[in-house]
Amino acid sequence: MLIQSKVQLEKKIYEFIKNSYKDLRYKSLSEYMRDAINIKVEEDQKRLRELKRVNAMKMIGKAPYENLFESIEGDDFENR
Repeated sequence: MLIQSKVQLEKKIYEFIKNSYKDLRYKSLSEYMRDAINIKVEEDQKRLRELKRVNAMKMIGKAPYENLFESIEGDDFENR
């Protein structure tokens, strides 16, 4: 389902889109705008996922950890 929204563009960008969407084989001006916005949103989503991944890796490095093998440390397993 599509949702209508207003978008403000610079005049020179609008004129370019208006004059070239047919040459680029888009059905309508709206289709060109939707396609351009969708491409930008996908790029931004990838960039945000990467930022979240980097921040998560930094947080993992800062988190304290407990030694799970502390209770058996020093045991001689070869002679059991």
